[in-house]
Amino acid sequence: MDISTLANNAPATACRLLDYKVAGVVPGIVNDTWFLVVSGQAPCMNLEVRLMPLIYVSCPDYWRIELTGCLPGAICLKGIKDFTEVIPLKGITGFKGIELVGASKSEKIDVSGGCSPGGPV
Repeated sequence: MDISTLANNAPATACRLLDYKVAGVVPGIVNDTWFLVVSGQAPCMNLEVRLMPLIYVSCPDYWRIELTGCLPGAICLKGIKDFTEVIPLKGITGFKGIELVGASKSEKIDVSGGCSPGGPV
């Protein structure tokens, strides 16, 4: 299977988008490295929270990264769970930056050092 075929497959439905409270991009200790840091609360103690970048064949203006929550076994252990997720942005930054997508909001964040417009990723 090639990347184009994978990108055209239907998305998984076992996970859901989550809301977040705070998000930002911070520099790494090495020049021109960046990290996305996202914090919030999950409604289940066992919810697996992840930042999931989409797959692109060519460079987007803003690379979409979704904040998702997946329940192993589809059973929610009720309780509020604080989370902070971090993802390095090397290789997943669009020409202008990234777009963080949560359940009820999204935001575009400008980040330098992304891919070239219209070029391969």
